[in-house]
Amino acid sequence: MRMTKTTVIEIENLWKRFGRRVALRNISLEMEEGEKVAILGPNGAGKTTLLKILAGQLKPSAGEVKVFGAKPWKKVELRRKIGFVSHSSLLYRDLTALENLQFYSKLYGLDYDTKKMNETLELVGLYEQRNRRVSTFSRGMEQRLSIARAMLAKPEILLLDELTSGLDLEGRNSILSHIKKNFRDKTILMAGHDFDELEEVCEKGILLNSEIKSVGSLEEIRKSWEVP
Repeated sequence: MRMTKTTVIEIENLWKRFGRRVALRNISLEMEEGEKVAILGPNGAGKTTLLKILAGQLKPSAGEVKVFGAKPWKKVELRRKIGFVSHSSLLYRDLTALENLQFYSKLYGLDYDTKKMNETLELVGLYEQRNRRVSTFSRGMEQRLSIARAMLAKPEILLLDELTSGLDLEGRNSILSHIKKNFRDKTILMAGHDFDELEEVCEKGILLNSEIKSVGSLEEIRKSWEVP
């Protein structure tokens, strides 16, 4: 018997405008717990905008967006359940890796538990660098620290935006390995351009260009992909 899963993301008739420019047009989407979906599309297609709305960093211009039944930009405590990892790390470069986690732990309203933070840094391979300033980190190390930050609150949803952009092969493989290992049972929405990379994490895809063009397996999306 197939067990019914909970719907954790609900989007209905979402529009987002920046002045006269329409970034997202009439988007409707649902995701169940544990589902892993890739978002593909050209630059400027609205992928980052969609993820920022789900993360509570932007408000829609029209339509309904709910994560765990609530609007993420209105319910601050809901953001603890959402881990947002962007190609912009949003880390404090003058702080050490451990100090960054301590700062975000306070921001999330979490217990100030240095042991837990050190264990999280160990999971992403940064324990030995915990007292180094982020300004001395490589691009790949910054991304791993961003993942550690996202893991702090044990989020139920992970939003990934161009996760491995600019990384070398070793850094890319390391980042993807951490995601697959530490978020196997979580809901993941992952935006990117690399089909092979997305197939390592996701089960199906959405082709987006301001509006949803198609939904299906990544192989189906690959076949329908048109470079503008």
